[in-house]
Amino acid sequence: MADKDLWLTVPTTDENGNTIIVTGRTEVAKYRSRPRNSIRVEVAMDYTSGGPLGFPDDESAELLERITDAFNEELKGRNTALLTGIYTGAGRRDWVFYTFSTEVFNGFLNRALAPFPLLPLHITAENDPDWAEYDEMRSITADAVGE
Repeated sequence: MADKDLWLTVPTTDENGNTIIVTGRTEVAKYRSRPRNSIRVEVAMDYTSGGPLGFPDDESAELLERITDAFNEELKGRNTALLTGIYTGAGRRDWVFYTFSTEVFNGFLNRALAPFPLLPLHITAENDPDWAEYDEMRSITADAVGE
């Protein structure tokens, strides 16, 4: 990831008892302070699990990291969107972004993923002006690191 000081990574469990690794961005104040950045977009991809804990096998893990790197590279120096959280476990990775426009985000997504083959992505978008998902993720990470 870009600047490791901006991210926390902690384990948690989902509602089914599966271990989920949560990687959350800590510095969002500048982006969040702009009311227009109120659309949450979640991009998810199921992957092949490498064992009973539901984490990706080596091939899937490498692909997921390449996708994450592509997202970060495409966003570098731009205000298109902000990647705020990554959830990995139970056979699925979710990337959570906040943006001001689904149309602009769509262009970003297509550029970032252009080098990859067709991927089985699930994409959802909804208005989240209070950044409720982000606050929930930060609560999880803060509890884990004793903030």
